[in-house]
Amino acid sequence: MRNILFVLFSFLLISGGNVFSQSNRVVVMIDAGHGGKDVGHETSISGHQDEKHLNLKIAKFLGNYIEKYLGNVKVIYTRTNDSSVSLDDRVTKANSAKVDYFLSIHCNGNNSKNVRGTESHVHSMSATKSVSLAKMIEKQFSSRAGRHSRGVKDKNDLKHSLQVLKFTEMTSVLVECGFVTNTREANYLNSTYGQEIIASAIFRAFRGFITKQHPKISFKKSSSNASSASSIDYTIQIASSKEWIDDEDARFKSLSVKRIKLNTTSAYKYIYLVGNYGTKAEANTALSGIKRKGFKDAFVKKK
Repeated sequence: MRNILFVLFSFLLISGGNVFSQSNRVVVMIDAGHGGKDVGHETSISGHQDEKHLNLKIAKFLGNYIEKYLGNVKVIYTRTNDSSVSLDDRVTKANSAKVDYFLSIHCNGNNSKNVRGTESHVHSMSATKSVSLAKMIEKQFSSRAGRHSRGVKDKNDLKHSLQVLKFTEMTSVLVECGFVTNTREANYLNSTYGQEIIASAIFRAFRGFITKQHPKISFKKSSSNASSASSIDYTIQIASSKEWIDDEDARFKSLSVKRIKLNTTSAYKYIYLVGNYGTKAEANTALSGIKRKGFKDAFVKKK
């Protein structure tokens, strides 16, 4: 009897140790949508990539940010190359690994080339944690990344369920990063800069969410360069105006512009910003290119 108890106690120690170690970290699965023969939304724009490639690039940027800037977070991918992974396999892999979070990365498409913006999908609005994370992602898109947010949506908005949201057993969000069918947004999504900013916005939302959800876990990276490099402190102001100008105005050409209304008595009540940069040196490098586009008076601005 004592031997049986000893074996049982030893098993509990081993299994309890695993549980304990997992309770001191979180595991996130990053799902790059589509892949292989399933290209997702196809592009009709010369030089652009189909959705499956954009999803993978953004997913890898996101995973790199998490691994570089957060401690006690393990990143798992559903795919890391242009391979076919079925929806069943994605769900099974997430549930079998017992991950804490599932982030599925996609790009959108529409028959109308005028439709643009980001969306974050959850299975149901009753999934409060998923909804909270999705809202934080959309807030980062609109407030920090300068994207047009179309909000948080669920199965009722789509009129159907998304398998990777319905059957995964953890907090799950599917992010639509923009429309490949909108020329201007497609230009952004096909640029390394755009992919990094989109990934950075999702990263910031994820970091803020898990920090609140797991107050006993330290997500501070032990490496010396982790915290400072993750901050985005600079942007570029390209113009100001007395009257409202649409940020899709042709004068802004291929730039992704964020319009800000100032609380001021000055006649110039609107400013127009481009980009998010971690260092002034990065911003100055981008500034040169923006000035070459005709914005001679553009300047670097600290956020």
